[in-house]
Amino acid sequence: MAASARIDGDYDLAVVGAGIVGLAHAYAAARRGARVVVIERDLAANGASIRNFGFITVTGQARGDVWRLAMRTRDLWADIAPAAGVPIEHHGLVLTLRRPESVAVAEAFLATEMGEACELLDAAALAARHPELAAPDTLGALASPHELRVESRAALPRLAAWLAETHRVDFRFGAAALGVEPPLMRTSRGDVRARRAVLCPGDDFSGLFPERLAAFNLTRCRLSMLRLADPGFRLPAGVMSDLGLVRYAGYSALPEAEALRRRLEAEQARHLANGVHLIAVQSADGSLVVGDSHHYGEAPSPFAPAEAEALILDEYQRATGRAPPPVVERWTGTYAVAQDRTWLVDAPSDDVRLVLVTAGCGASIGFGLGEQVMASFLGAQS
Repeated sequence: MAASARIDGDYDLAVVGAGIVGLAHAYAAARRGARVVVIERDLAANGASIRNFGFITVTGQARGDVWRLAMRTRDLWADIAPAAGVPIEHHGLVLTLRRPESVAVAEAFLATEMGEACELLDAAALAARHPELAAPDTLGALASPHELRVESRAALPRLAAWLAETHRVDFRFGAAALGVEPPLMRTSRGDVRARRAVLCPGDDFSGLFPERLAAFNLTRCRLSMLRLADPGFRLPAGVMSDLGLVRYAGYSALPEAEALRRRLEAEQARHLANGVHLIAVQSADGSLVVGDSHHYGEAPSPFAPAEAEALILDEYQRATGRAPPPVVERWTGTYAVAQDRTWLVDAPSDDVRLVLVTAGCGASIGFGLGEQVMASFLGAQS
């Protein structure tokens, strides 16, 4: 950025929100030489960013820009995590396949550019390589080397500490942003001066610039999540199952997915009605983070149905051929959803940007998105 005079204590950029999307923008701006402050209403990040799998998912993301952004974000995580002292718990994805229609979707996926470095394992190869995932009716698996997994609830505070220590990013926790009119940022704990602002409000649509957000017809998704006791074995990677092939757009948009959808509607209608698909990842202590279900609405009820949890555990057993270990922890989370986009970037003014990930994949595209937005926003005004 070009040098310019400023009052001591002023900032080049204020970021509102210390979730993964806010931290990604703070990192991208600091890398460009900006002096950054992050304003967060809670005493620590407490929303969707710490209530998910910590699974940086590439394989299955929507074809085109989303998939490319996920690949870039995965590469940035690979650099940032070790520098920040964030352990990578495991690598890769194994998506188990129980139906011929699922195998057909996997084969079609491998024929696209998104299938680079991925492979299709038949039942014998899966049993030899990953015997812990060889359920009796499994026909094989789609295997990807691209994914990374971090422990979200530990990674977010560690990333914030690293940004402060290494990149001189200041944090104002416990400060709600009340007004944004650069160079003045009004907060519940005093004013902050910053020449530009990026707002990353997650699923808070009624705080700052509600009239701008209303134009995007946003709603919310509530998900149910579980932590299971150590199953007594180590997962080779993150695990998904057939249900993911009709949920993730990188698979579901393929013509071959329609036959699978019809079969799943006949065989697992309750799973689909509750938005259930399987992701299982493992933590350093051996426990599993398993989910999830999806229920939508402008204000989703905080009361998660027991049926959704039972269906998640049912799919775990179907995919692994093993009874699920005891549930040791359960929680819900909500995130912003738009029907027509995976993220949005809006400009209420020349010096303000609103940025939301609107598909529940902030960990998977956040760093790439922050890099992209900051290159345009700061680059145009530097």
